[in-house]
Amino acid sequence: MRVALFIPCYVDQLYPGVGLATARVLERLGCEVVYPEDQTCCGQPMANAGFAAQAAPLARRFLDVFSGFEAVVCPSGSCTSMVRNHYHGLLAGDPRYGAVRAATYELCEFVADVLGVERLPGRFRRRVGLHQSCHGLRELRLAAGSERRVAPFDKVASLLRSLEGLELVSLSRPDECCGFGGTFAVAEEAVSCLMGRDRIADHLRAGAEVVTGTDVSCLMHLGGLARRAGAPLAFLHVAEVMAEAMG
Repeated sequence: MRVALFIPCYVDQLYPGVGLATARVLERLGCEVVYPEDQTCCGQPMANAGFAAQAAPLARRFLDVFSGFEAVVCPSGSCTSMVRNHYHGLLAGDPRYGAVRAATYELCEFVADVLGVERLPGRFRRRVGLHQSCHGLRELRLAAGSERRVAPFDKVASLLRSLEGLELVSLSRPDECCGFGGTFAVAEEAVSCLMGRDRIADHLRAGAEVVTGTDVSCLMHLGGLARRAGAPLAFLHVAEVMAEAMG
């Protein structure tokens, strides 16, 4: 399967290793991976701040770059959700959008739902806490979520548990927001930090050694707070965990 990598700004500018890990995982699972070099920001920061007119050209650019691919895979629930759930009002009925929307997936979603992988090859002998990012959980439905009356499921956790030696710890509040929220972390710094510290404390109580998740923005927020507090936690994107495990 030919897969186009959609790499978010946070990954490109701050955590390029996550993009490389994503490519390695997909290749290890048999995909042909290509990286369209003309891609830019998906427009989420502008749209979230209320600047739809500034986000619209970026949405059109996304269609220009990614139209025609069998699958577009992104190591971010947040940016994937922007394309899938928030482009409608920005594209003025562009006929290309339906196909691109249907072809765009978050990494774990793609591995589980499209490739049909139930058990990942590899070994990761650590105690791991999973942070459920809000966009992935509540907009992409990567897991059931505690507020929904549906049968339990968790695509990310199932893939992680399939790795030999990985122990997924149980959190007291497994799907609570970390407090990042983009500009929320700037406009409401005190509340954002308190929310993040609550999540770190939950992972520490559960005995996690590594905290993972589908969005580097959330992991960056939690990692910064943990580092300043001297908390003994490592933070790895789920693609990095899988790539390390699979070798």
